[in-house]
Amino acid sequence: MTTTEYDVIVLGAGAAGENVADRAVQGGLTAVLVEDELVGGECSYWACMPSKTLLRSSHALRVAQSIPGAAEAVTGELDVAAVLARRDYMVNDWSDAGQVKWVDGAGISLVRGRGRITGPREVTVTAADGTTTVLAARHAVTIATGSDPLLPDIDGLREAAPWGSREATSVKSVPGSLAILGGGVVAAEMATAFVGFGSEVTLIARSGLLTGMEPFAGELVLDSLRERGATVLLNTTTTRVTRSADGVAIQLADGTTVVAEEILVATGRAPRTEDLGLDAIGLTPGEWLSTDDTLRVDGFDWLYAVGDVNRRALLTHQGKYQARAAGDVIVARATGATVFDAPWGTHVATADHDAVPQVTFTDPEVASVGLTSDAARKAGYDIRVVDYELGSLSGAYVHSDGYAGTARMVVDEDRKVVLGATFVGPDVGELLHSATIAIVGEVPLDRLWHAVPSYPTVSEVWLRLLEAYGRPTPVRSGAEESVAAG
Repeated sequence: MTTTEYDVIVLGAGAAGENVADRAVQGGLTAVLVEDELVGGECSYWACMPSKTLLRSSHALRVAQSIPGAAEAVTGELDVAAVLARRDYMVNDWSDAGQVKWVDGAGISLVRGRGRITGPREVTVTAADGTTTVLAARHAVTIATGSDPLLPDIDGLREAAPWGSREATSVKSVPGSLAILGGGVVAAEMATAFVGFGSEVTLIARSGLLTGMEPFAGELVLDSLRERGATVLLNTTTTRVTRSADGVAIQLADGTTVVAEEILVATGRAPRTEDLGLDAIGLTPGEWLSTDDTLRVDGFDWLYAVGDVNRRALLTHQGKYQARAAGDVIVARATGATVFDAPWGTHVATADHDAVPQVTFTDPEVASVGLTSDAARKAGYDIRVVDYELGSLSGAYVHSDGYAGTARMVVDEDRKVVLGATFVGPDVGELLHSATIAIVGEVPLDRLWHAVPSYPTVSEVWLRLLEAYGRPTPVRSGAEESVAAG
């Protein structure tokens, strides 16, 4: 059997895998992507792009209905068929021809099939027709296979054939009723989407809603979902699920039963590492892969893991960020160039620790970055928390009638820099990058006073947060003190 050599082999041709291969090729190495589904991966076809497309139309309609002048022009209801058609367009009807064209144009090779590690720096690919191809890596193998929905151990759930996130975002017709198990981002976003479509939605969460965020985020999203007609059951345990010709029956620990046409499970993720041949190199199949900040798997000098599989930050943009660092450091190590692996260096994913931005596209949106107040306290920081109501901003009045929301800034009192920020309100995702820059750059509060927000915009919240915190007392130099005294 012939073995084909490349400098870098990448298992998984999603957004993270594509970026590793692209950076390697730009650095002068050869690279091959191994993919057994669609090139472009989960985000392009079943996650970020289709889910946000499904959410956008309902959001735009609600905003228009809240603005006099526009409200009078909106005379119909949401056209769900048109929304689904736009979703189909955004995912290219689940064809990856365009992505394959990009891969070819970037000088990256592509091998279709299931790739399994069969030895150090060796991957064997089994195609759909059963034929095999052996690939050898001169320098590195990178695992970028992503994650799958985690199915909780609930009696009858698996037999009930529940939806996962893929089924929800690729739906061809909207059910009259939908039950959702989970209280995280996927659960909250899909509840928002299907309420907008007119489904009768029941969300069942074992604990709270969006519990990893500032408490007010989950509270505001909860209020909105209930106001729009969703039933939200918090701190509720599901004991059994049964599917029949009439739909799905979900039995709860309190003895009540929820009945819906379909059930969506959104209770977490599991790594796609079960069938990668990890046991051939001494790793455990089905487990998350632990890496250092250069994304090299612990204990190996040739194996890397980027994206969801390393569990550092299960977000597409963080996976791409990791991939850029990994691709560049693979090139540096392969060519003998200097490796910059100190915090915030070229070849590390430092932001994964305390500077991860995320937008949850609920109604209202939740945009957050850095540490929550609770996480900052647990990390040992001496903090001060500053809140501001977004609805009192002039930019909020201009945006739409009834604009409401909350902003929070978490300040490290020792260094006088921002540790975290959370915004909840309409379209607040566009505020997030300014907060991300402030945190990554460790911009002192006294310097942030000179970052003047434009008026009238919602970004004026930065000035109001600083005013609520209080302007630092200027420190005068010795010469200035002498002049003042004279």
